[in-house]
Amino acid sequence: MIRRNGERYLLEGPVIMANVEAVLAEGRSQFTDGVVTVDLSGVTEVDSSAVSLLLEWLRAAAGDNRRIEYRGLPDNLRSLINLYGVHELIPAASRPGN
Repeated sequence: MIRRNGERYLLEGPVIMANVEAVLAEGRSQFTDGVVTVDLSGVTEVDSSAVSLLLEWLRAAAGDNRRIEYRGLPDNLRSLINLYGVHELIPAASRPGN
């Protein structure tokens, strides 16, 4: 689900309740750089667990003195982020094209 492409990590496929724990663990094992950029343009399906995933990765990165950035958020994920009012916690959600 997550593969590295140069400086970015590409997240592909669904991020839903059924697989979010596996995606969370995969990210934790791969995201070791000081600054991590995750490209979500390949995400095909989301539910509320995808929002939780992004927040957890942000929290974990901050706890490890790292920074995580999100790019290519699909519109359906952006809508959920806005619905739950966490767009200020996930800055890429308020920037079109990111």
